[in-house]
Amino acid sequence: MGEGIVGSIPETPLMRRIMVLGNAHRPGVNEEAARLLPMLREHAEVVLIDLLQEADLTHVDADLTLVLGGDGAILRAARQMGYRQLPVLGVNLGRLGFLADLSVDELVEHFPRVVQGEYTITRHLMFEAVVDTPSVDPATRKPSLGLNDIAIQPGPPFQMLDLDLIINGETVASYSGDGLIVSTPVGSTAHSLSAGGPILYQELSAFVVTPICPHGLTSRPLVDSADKEYTVAVRRGNGAVLIVDGQERIAMPAGSRVSVRRAPVLFELARVAGRSYYRNLHDKLHWGIQPTYRVEPPRPGERMGE
Repeated sequence: MGEGIVGSIPETPLMRRIMVLGNAHRPGVNEEAARLLPMLREHAEVVLIDLLQEADLTHVDADLTLVLGGDGAILRAARQMGYRQLPVLGVNLGRLGFLADLSVDELVEHFPRVVQGEYTITRHLMFEAVVDTPSVDPATRKPSLGLNDIAIQPGPPFQMLDLDLIINGETVASYSGDGLIVSTPVGSTAHSLSAGGPILYQELSAFVVTPICPHGLTSRPLVDSADKEYTVAVRRGNGAVLIVDGQERIAMPAGSRVSVRRAPVLFELARVAGRSYYRNLHDKLHWGIQPTYRVEPPRPGERMGE
């Protein structure tokens, strides 16, 4: 687990072809795409533009995927590329931008050097989630590919769920509460972190299992190897729903289970010089930064320290 997946790749071949993806429903994406395209075409061949993320990318020949939007747009792009992942450079037009960490101005500044190969690629764990429900024929089941996490949460009538966690066929824990999250290291700073889970370095080969509001003081997050299969079974909780990367929703009635395993592909994230995982933790989440304390001046007639 501690050895990681794949380290940074310092030498990247000269880039010639790019595709541009994005979330056209986010304000400003269409306008920024129109403004950036002349600059992009000065330095590279733009082989595809898909701001609705609906195109079939199976046979697209490109060296880099430029994604305009926020982290949600990158998650959609990774799922859209499916089992043929291409390096992604994200441009943040949203709020947090943890994966999409470049501003538009930074892209304009760095892009001429990016096409000359002055960037690094880090590769990250993706997962497959396979759902088994009593009403679905097992022969028709297809895996859902994801990058961030799966979450099992209550749906109407929003009752507490009883869930079992099974790792490699062994039932290791039972939970009662508002659900459970199984997250990759990339997703560890998203929903899992909000639910009290740990921050995992993005290149680790591991999953983190985080209970959501568990009804018990002994329920704590678990970090384990990505070489194992994680199954969550719904013992009680009609109306439960499985959410994949915050985008795909699948009904999970009582008696259902979902199995999560390492995907056979890795997500590839392109980073320019000066951008690192820890810098993003500092800049975006204010992690590891000392708080600043304001010292009130003494009131009239009062000496400092009184």
